[in-house]
Amino acid sequence: MSDDDLTYLSAHDARALFRSRKLSPVELLQAQIDRAEMVEPIINAFCDTYYDEALEAARASEARYGKTDGRCGALDGLTCVIKDEIRLKGKRTTGGSLIFKDRVDGETDVFAERLIDAGAIIHARTTTPEFCLLGTTHSRIWGVTRNPFNPEFTPGGSSGGTGASLAAGTTTLGTGTDIGGSVRIPAACCGIAGLKASYGRIPEAPVFNLDFYSHSGPMARTVADTTLMFNQVVGASSRDIASLRDPMQLPLNPEGVSGWKVAYSLDLGWFELDPDVRANTLAAVDALRDLGCTVTEVEGFWSERCDKAVMDYLNFLWGQHMKRLYPEHRDLMTDYALRTIDHVEKTTAEDYLASMEVAQETYAIFGAMMENYDVFICPTNALSAVAADHDSWDETFEINGRRMDGEYGWVMTHPFNMMSRCPVLSIPSGVAANGVPTGVQIVGKTYDEPSVFQAAAALEKAFGFRRPQLAI
Repeated sequence: MSDDDLTYLSAHDARALFRSRKLSPVELLQAQIDRAEMVEPIINAFCDTYYDEALEAARASEARYGKTDGRCGALDGLTCVIKDEIRLKGKRTTGGSLIFKDRVDGETDVFAERLIDAGAIIHARTTTPEFCLLGTTHSRIWGVTRNPFNPEFTPGGSSGGTGASLAAGTTTLGTGTDIGGSVRIPAACCGIAGLKASYGRIPEAPVFNLDFYSHSGPMARTVADTTLMFNQVVGASSRDIASLRDPMQLPLNPEGVSGWKVAYSLDLGWFELDPDVRANTLAAVDALRDLGCTVTEVEGFWSERCDKAVMDYLNFLWGQHMKRLYPEHRDLMTDYALRTIDHVEKTTAEDYLASMEVAQETYAIFGAMMENYDVFICPTNALSAVAADHDSWDETFEINGRRMDGEYGWVMTHPFNMMSRCPVLSIPSGVAANGVPTGVQIVGKTYDEPSVFQAAAALEKAFGFRRPQLAI
């Protein structure tokens, strides 16, 4: 097996080879390190690396697989990158900001801790925009992160470094966070799977564990690998009062979806869709029909009020973090953070209350509709991707000649942060003419991860992961 083939092994295949002792965790890690040294100058997905200690952990994993008692963790020996927002004890977490370039954390967040306890090997940190603020990934501290399928385009954001690493074969598993689509946007742009679970399903770090928009989530190249990660990180934690006590465990090989009723929308009522995204979404819809589903298009859905409601909510609550830093650190901030702070200053308590009312109205429509369906399907993004250095405040940004918001106009993820108890999994739907993947979101009823994963596993068989061809 070539090193390139090694780097793209699924977690399931790698574990089987570890058990049979046909492959060592050390060999897999070294192949991915070698791959990273080759592709990182192009994609810039890693901000910090921990190769020496990762190799030490891989040797310990190799020894565990060599013992006859077979006591290995569910993720033993599998590499996993950690987004530069999730805390690791003794490591720095910058959140993509020069302000925190020297901040070292004193504890590990539950999400990462559970992955490590299951045997995952953390070998790198992945890039994010400042304060995880964008649907793209560029910052003053880390520069521009690029899409392995076409480096002119973004891998998405804010978990873009993780998406790019998975697509480029420099890790087996990855982590992201999602407050407006930051797991699902890069999942679509990079041709991988990414989950926004139901609020409370995966324990969060304080204080934003109390923000129902906010989620951490697994990212991987296959639905089965995403399921494997999910099963390790769910369940209540004494460190998160919002975490759910149901210790949900999902099957790695779920049944099919024949006989299911599926609703879909192409535009959610107001988005302008790129023709390739439209065609690939309709291909996914046809694949579900071929799998035995009754598929129905639903129209007259929501409106652009969702965009403003999400912006007002995030500005009033999450934006206060940036606002507090402004007086002392404004010279270190990115232009997009400074412009966001300007809008934070203008957001009122009345705006915040109105955003909550829109969230309720949004779910009132969706919840009533879902009484008649098993899952809902829509595009993840309205475009395959924007430019790698895209300006989210670009007032001339258009899709199909129609003026759209530079930040929210090309991503279709944020309405489901408003409806945070509905799980959403983005999986690949095809590739656009520019070579960049597209994705679809599979949305479930509240707290119904089993149906979402079951539909995703069935649909994945029609599309699967496409290995990028890097220009190196």
